[in-house]
Parts: sequence; structure tokens; C-alpha cells
Amino acid sequence: MSGTLVLVRHGQSEWNLKNLFTGWRDPDLTEQGHAEAKAAGRVLAERKMKFDIAFTSVLQRAEKTCKHILDAVEQPDLETIHDQALNERNYGDLAGLNKDDAREKWGEEQVHIWRRSYDTPPPGEDGESLKDTGARVWPYYMNEILPQVMSGKTVLVAAHGNSLRSLVMVLDRMNTEEILGLNLATGVPLVYKLNADTTVATKEVLDISG
Repeated sequence: MSGTLVLVRHGQSEWNLKNLFTGWRDPDLTEQGHAEAKAAGRVLAERKMKFDIAFTSVLQRAEKTCKHILDAVEQPDLETIHDQALNERNYGDLAGLNKDDAREKWGEEQVHIWRRSYDTPPPGEDGESLKDTGARVWPYYMNEILPQVMSGKTVLVAAHGNSLRSLVMVLDRMNTEEILGLNLATGVPLVYKLNADTTVATKEVLDISG
């Protein structure tokens, strides 16, 4: 068995609370979001988890989640790499729109397809499907994150619902139908231990509600 990979979706953001499509926009965490990130850090600290390196996106909701976790495990100065490869999927023309308003404009079914289908991007030239998101997340994971884990390190990745879904899809060997039903809760750590062949040895979803 090699190292440990911990994935955490950022805590609730201001736009999560307002039911807006966010994508590459950069709202802050809500009060609840800060609390969720701190709770994630607390449960990791209770497990005496120590990290060797951390990765996050360049969006503040993930960056601040990462910082809360590192503060909680008493590693505030840990090397942390910020890269837009880990950003949330780009919602194109939907970014900033209320999800209910979008349903009224385009219909429930079409909006559901944009949100949950594997390979249908939202409107706009920058819009990314989950498949498109994976196309930038996976090479970054393979080239930058996985080598750290395979060297025996414990690695933290604080990112976003869809950038992490694209990772979990392959780690958990989910197909394009199964991934549609997966929604990662905000602030909940997923702890993976990997085998020497890079496959998953164990996976644990930690409870932050205590």
C-alpha cells in the first residue's frame, strides 16, 4: 500500500446558498461554509492526520477551505499548490444565474442535462461538461498529485464538486451513468488509501456532523 489521498469539497459558498450557478466565479464561503471547513479539519485532526503537501484550486472558496483544514491539523504553513486545473467546471452562460430561473427559461429537463449529464456542456463557448472538466483534472492528478501519493505521502486536495466528481469517477471505477447520481457533500472528507498499482485499497467517508 502506498500513500493516502484526502479529497474535500469546499464548504458552502455564498452562491451555493443563493442557488446560483457558480463555476469559475469566485464567491466567498458563507458562515456555514467556514464552519463546514473547520469541521472537516477537526475530524481529520481527531484522527491525528498529518499532511505532506496540499493542493487546491485558485478560487477562494476552496483555498479558504484548505486553510481551515490545515489550521485545524496544526500545519498552517504546509506547502500548498494552487492550480486552476482543479477549478470547478466552467458553467459558461449559466454562471451567475439562479438555477430556478434557468429552469423557467430552458425547462427542467434541459437544465438537468446540463447539470448532470456526463458529456453535454452548458451553453457558452467556455461551458464545460463533466467530461471536459475531467480532461483537465485527470492529467493534473496523474502528473502532479498521484506521484506524491505513490511516494508514500499523505496528500490533501481541497477543490470543488465537479472537479472532485471527475476524480472520484475514476478512483471508484464508476461509469458514465453511475456518476450522474453522485453529489459530493460540502466539507466532507473522502479518505483514500491507494495500492502500489494506483488502484484504491480503501475508501472512507468521514462524518463531520458531530
